[in-house]
Amino acid sequence: MSLIHVLDDNTINKIAAGEVVERPASVVKELVENSIDAGATKIEVEIMAGGTSLMRVTDNGCGMSMEDAKLAIERHATSKIREVGDLYSLGTLGFRGEALPTIAAVSRFRMRTRKEGAELGTEVRIVGGVRQEIGETGCSLGTTIQVEDLFFNTPARKKFLKTTHTEGGRISDFITKLALSCPDIAFRLINNNKAAAMTPGNGSLFDAIRSIYGSQAADALLALSFEDEDIKITGYITKPSMLKSSRAWQTFIVNGRIISNKAIAKAIDNAYHSLLPKAGFPLVVLNITVPQRSVDVNVHPQKSEMKFEDEGRIFKAVYKAVVDAIRPVGQTLEHVAGSVQHAERHCVMEPMQFVAPKVSADGNGFSRNGFGSPFGITDAGELYRTVSEPVMRFAETQAVLQGERAAYGGELTAAADTSLVCEARDAVYGAAGDSLREAAPDAANIGMYQDSIMPIGQVDRCYIIAQDKDGLYIVDQHAAHERILYDKFSAMAERIPSQQLLVHPILSFDAREAALVLENQDLFRRLGFDMEACGAQDFRLKEVPADVPVSEAEDMVREILAKLYDMHETTAQEIRHACLATMACRAAIKSGDELNFRQMRIVLDELSRTARPYTCPHGRPTILKFSSEELAKMFKRT
Repeated sequence: MSLIHVLDDNTINKIAAGEVVERPASVVKELVENSIDAGATKIEVEIMAGGTSLMRVTDNGCGMSMEDAKLAIERHATSKIREVGDLYSLGTLGFRGEALPTIAAVSRFRMRTRKEGAELGTEVRIVGGVRQEIGETGCSLGTTIQVEDLFFNTPARKKFLKTTHTEGGRISDFITKLALSCPDIAFRLINNNKAAAMTPGNGSLFDAIRSIYGSQAADALLALSFEDEDIKITGYITKPSMLKSSRAWQTFIVNGRIISNKAIAKAIDNAYHSLLPKAGFPLVVLNITVPQRSVDVNVHPQKSEMKFEDEGRIFKAVYKAVVDAIRPVGQTLEHVAGSVQHAERHCVMEPMQFVAPKVSADGNGFSRNGFGSPFGITDAGELYRTVSEPVMRFAETQAVLQGERAAYGGELTAAADTSLVCEARDAVYGAAGDSLREAAPDAANIGMYQDSIMPIGQVDRCYIIAQDKDGLYIVDQHAAHERILYDKFSAMAERIPSQQLLVHPILSFDAREAALVLENQDLFRRLGFDMEACGAQDFRLKEVPADVPVSEAEDMVREILAKLYDMHETTAQEIRHACLATMACRAAIKSGDELNFRQMRIVLDELSRTARPYTCPHGRPTILKFSSEELAKMFKRT
């Protein structure tokens, strides 16, 4: 008697189901992809108990005749390909012909379908792989497939499923990604009789993202665009100010197929280098179009992996597309400012306290020890008297302004408007008007600042408060200056400019640190530090970077050494980034430094000119925005 025998079809289908049907989400994936291949413009997915008890997929696609419906439930029967050569020019999501028979082998399966022009549709019932009934039925155009009691006849596989909440979440994640890959199809997901997701199906990827992730995520989107001879990339990526804790919100679509690819993910990480903290990923929807001959999707039954003919070229294309998107060419700070997430209203009553600001020698530039008052008022008592003893009441001042506007016929030039402001200011502040007039911008400069962000003060000597016509901005002065210095250092391809020291400090290291200094002498020299050995473990510091305070040079050198010691098997780019980030952090304005208005203005101007103003090199946001609408909501005006 022969020991080798041929398995029956039912056993073969159950074995195949282990590869194609891993969990309820796998069933939904296969069924929805078939609906897309059938030309559907509306797809509804309904699940119960995470898909373990019920999954129903309804579409308005082309449907099937009775003859096609009978063949569709046969193993390796498909309308997508005819011969092996078709695998190299696939234009559909499904092509193996395994989905329906393998799903039917491990569930209670029912399919209803009708083609356009047919009076009646076809109903197919299968229980555990055994055909129960095939006949005519009344149904709408398209196809409805219902799957109940998944894995009811394979309990060993069923016990490995997660909780119904987890399985339902996987289905929701997949429908979300499919909806993003097909913005021209209206998707609807119903979970336990509640609408969980819905897209308009109007062909706009932006609208699809907004409907799924919300308006806050949509407002933080940056458009992606890249095209060369045979590679085209479109899509959206969020600003570095909006991050997620995992890659779950990253969707990669190649030729209409959702895939996972480490090279594409790595390209995005590299492009966001120095913009993200260690734990954070941007939301990405990347749509890549390449010649079908240059990819192979026949790698795995689930078709979630894809091989590229030239993966290095795809990496470079994605990298360039993302870099171009996050570099705000021609954009101002109001376009790159991050929105405030989950803002909470908390009101307290505190008495106002007036503190006299310090005055620097010239009132200009960045000085560690003195910062000038914008109005030239140096005494706290004078400041209090100035603002608390108005000569004219507010109503009277308004009357003066309205009278002057009426005289001008409602059309004020910048100069006229400035003169009115000065007159009203003199009326309110009296004798202090002279000092205020000196600090106020002249008429020629007012127009230049009308459409830009203007500083209005500091909070806790840490945050710069600014405004424009669209809202209120809060800038972390340390993070902003850190980004400015980092970009400035990074732009220097050769050595960073340094300053020679008249007195050379002697730095003493232990044996390990001394070895690191000797090993990285060239690196320190390119960073602006020139150290010369003057003993077994002692070094003379001869030069420091021009932007680094001499008092902090030694601490900076030791921090760089600590970075070098902690980094293992890193690239030259990563070493340079770590060192430049450390230098920028040490040299930047600190929390607690008091700034005058000119210095605040310089920070805002320089930040707007940087290539990546969103975050500091360590990933912390530099600027946040409260729009007029958000402020109105916070004060319950809407």
